[in-house]
Amino acid sequence: MLRNLLALRQIAQRTISTASRRQFENKVAGKQKLFQEDNGTPVHLKDGTADVLLYRATMVLTVGGTMYTVYQLAMASFPKKQD
Repeated sequence: MLRNLLALRQIAQRTISTASRRQFENKVAGKQKLFQEDNGTPVHLKDGTADVLLYRATMVLTVGGTMYTVYQLAMASFPKKQD
C-alpha cells in the first residue's frame, strides 16, 4: 500500500513539474468570427445547440418558479377555515 502511494506521489510530481506542456489549438479567431457575424441570431444563442438548450431550460425554470411562487403566495393569503 505504501509502495502504491509513493508511486502515485512520484507520478503526480512528475506531471506537474515537467516543462513540456500539452499544446492546445487556438480557437479564439474562429470564435471571434462566429460571434461577430451578422446573421440575426442573439449573441447568447450563437454558439449552437447547447446554448439553445441552456436558454430554454433557464426560461422553463424561471417561468415555472414564478408560477409556483404566485401559487404559494395565493395559498398563504387564504388560510384554511377551522371547523
